[in-house]
Amino acid sequence: MAVTDEAIEKIKGMIVSGSLRPGDRLPKESELAAELGLSRNSLREAVRALSLIRILDVRQGDGTYVTSLDPQLLLEALSFVVDFHRDDTVLEFLAVRRILEPAATAMAASRISEQQLDALTAQLDVLGETPSVEELVACDLEFHRGIVRSSGNSVLCSLLDGLSGPTTRARVWRGLTQEDAVGRTLREHRAILTALRDRDAEAARSWATVHIASVEQWLRSTL
Repeated sequence: MAVTDEAIEKIKGMIVSGSLRPGDRLPKESELAAELGLSRNSLREAVRALSLIRILDVRQGDGTYVTSLDPQLLLEALSFVVDFHRDDTVLEFLAVRRILEPAATAMAASRISEQQLDALTAQLDVLGETPSVEELVACDLEFHRGIVRSSGNSVLCSLLDGLSGPTTRARVWRGLTQEDAVGRTLREHRAILTALRDRDAEAARSWATVHIASVEQWLRSTL
């Protein structure tokens, strides 16, 4: 194992074991290096790597701290990796969304408040029946984000947030080229909302699956 990898594993071990907790300040570099049996160089590299993925927060002149380890913070690294996707992997991202998003939508059926449902309805009403493709896609992202957030699962919400980026261009492309794509999307949004208002988790799951699968099916036919 490379010395930097070993250093990363040792710091990870301290966090997992509870020796270091969210918000804790790490011991001084010289003390921690001696405690872990590492060179200060390898420790420094490990700290740099762990700060990049938001495990550690290096504060100049103050020290190094364990972050909150909040899922949304940690999964920002996923969004960074996802940004490097190739066009031929969009279908794979859609397939993952088709697995996760309907589940989150079903979970939201019993948790989403009437106020949240009213806000989503108002969002669609403001959009109108003939929005531009760009307006529709922007609304689509916020619409699904609002529902997933209501699932009560912050990890699922962060995962889907990270996965939504690569499919945005495909949705714009579909809206520009497929007949009635805008109208179909709006109808599917309304159907999802109706299922959520009825507290019908399975109907909400089904409509969310149809909604994502229709983009996936269209994309397969065009590639």
